[in-house]
Amino acid sequence: MSGFSKSPSLLPAPERIKAEGGTAQITLRWSTVSGAVGYRIYRATSPEGPFVLLDHGGGDVLEYPLTTYVDTAVLPGHTYWYQVAAVASKDGPSGEPSPPVAARPEFKVPPPLLARVSTNVREGSWEPVWEMVGSEHLSLLLSEERIGGIPIGEDLEQAFRRAHRELGVRYVRAHAILSDDLEVYREVNGRPRYDFSRIAQVYDRLLATGLKPVVELSFMPRDLAKNPEDRVFLYGAIPSPPKSFALWGELVGKLTRFLVERYGLEEVRQWAFEVWNEPNLDVFYTGNPRQASYFRLYETAARAIKAVDGGLRVGGPATAAAGWIEEFLSFVTSKRVPLDFVSSHTYGNYPLRLGEALKRYGLQVPVWWTEWGPGPSYNNPEADGAFPAPFALNGIKAAQGQAAYLAHWVLSDLFEELGRPGQLFHGGFGLLTVGGLRKPKYWAFYLANQARGERLKMELFGDGAGSLIDGVATRKSDGSIHVLLWNGSLDHGKASGHPLLDRRVRLCLEGLEGRYRAFLARVDNWHSNILARYRELYGFDLLPDWPRDSKEWEALREADRLDERELALPEPENGACRWSWTLDLPNPGVLRLRLEPLSSK
Repeated sequence: MSGFSKSPSLLPAPERIKAEGGTAQITLRWSTVSGAVGYRIYRATSPEGPFVLLDHGGGDVLEYPLTTYVDTAVLPGHTYWYQVAAVASKDGPSGEPSPPVAARPEFKVPPPLLARVSTNVREGSWEPVWEMVGSEHLSLLLSEERIGGIPIGEDLEQAFRRAHRELGVRYVRAHAILSDDLEVYREVNGRPRYDFSRIAQVYDRLLATGLKPVVELSFMPRDLAKNPEDRVFLYGAIPSPPKSFALWGELVGKLTRFLVERYGLEEVRQWAFEVWNEPNLDVFYTGNPRQASYFRLYETAARAIKAVDGGLRVGGPATAAAGWIEEFLSFVTSKRVPLDFVSSHTYGNYPLRLGEALKRYGLQVPVWWTEWGPGPSYNNPEADGAFPAPFALNGIKAAQGQAAYLAHWVLSDLFEELGRPGQLFHGGFGLLTVGGLRKPKYWAFYLANQARGERLKMELFGDGAGSLIDGVATRKSDGSIHVLLWNGSLDHGKASGHPLLDRRVRLCLEGLEGRYRAFLARVDNWHSNILARYRELYGFDLLPDWPRDSKEWEALREADRLDERELALPEPENGACRWSWTLDLPNPGVLRLRLEPLSSK
């Protein structure tokens, strides 16, 4: 299994590359290279180099999937040179670099950008790629313990219900459904004993929330593990390969048949099975040689699932950092192994265009990013603030037409891989805190979901248009119009924002007839920001680890809302732009203009 059956060739240099200097930012633009899953951006401080791969501080994949990039890790008044190279594979060599281009960021306050929405021009739909979300091991649903005074099982269940109701989430993907806390597999006198009753308790409770599971087949039961003493996480997951692949296949087949018999074939056909989690990392899979061992693990599981019913969905390789994609696609195509979706993970960046790799293998299956988020680091203060809100919307827009799902990791801070949370705001991965308070990134997904509908034509002009500042406009079936604009970059060095990156935007609506009410919602360092409210609650006092009593919890829940107010309608203008507003858009930040039609009666 060494090498690729269809080795991706070196790609040509991107054409029409431009560098545009603006206030505290440089925007790069170039043409799409056919076959590219992404691009490597190189920067230098002189035309002679050295050109160094640009690292925005995301801590994971540096290859960038789009053809417009904003560099905010620059000093105004200094000149920078750039080259861009396309890559056919994330782990493959760079293609031919583009000719160097240069630009110089400025200090001056720019004039307002123009965001022009043509309300009569449709450009497709706003695809709900956020309908899948990640979660910790689902056995937490059965827990009667507490964290910070909050009951774990009840809180996680309510988080799932809220995600289904407010975000439109349909699927949850979580670890460790085979781990020993659910007592799935044991051996008595050398003979396997199976018990799926506790898995049924977990899935019964999950299904009652309105969500369906992605059955991530992990981790290895102790009695089936080749290396049973290997342990990871607080809950002691075993990352070992099986001591017998035949017994592994038997376990997967029996579990699949049990699920079909309990929940019905048509129901389980709507679920999915994903084989393992991040097997390309030592910490998650200890097979040796690891890649060959995982491919055997995947093939055995996939064939066992399909033996129960060919309509059940199975996929992988669920790798970290978009790893092993070429090798995995080569393996499944050469051996005709079932594959209904290809899955991988990425953090701190937008999702690569893996569909380009699938084309090379003649595969027409969807791409599922089953883990994704603003950064891979736990206990990261950025996770609780506003920085991830525009990041989320940029990722959702980047995934349009490129992926079926972009699953944020994770829904709730009820998370214990590295230990349970020691305080309410601890830089956890969750969209929600323990206790279910909505972080700014939750509101980004909420606004994305509220905007479901047909996409309207939006054009952006000005300093950082389509790079620092981006957006989407939609019309819903009820006639309402949603315009989302956001200000953000991948630069973790400016996660708290910078005054020179704040912008004003003139939002112009063309072709709009009728009578409406207008509402403006904001998400930034001051608005729709529960961390800011937490700090206000205690003034200049040292923040407690947890709210100290029910009154403080009640005060936080009262403050846990989207900041939205009604806007006065401007006087209609002559010309194409009937209505316009000039609005402040701080960095990092999101705004949403919502127009609700009034009855003609």
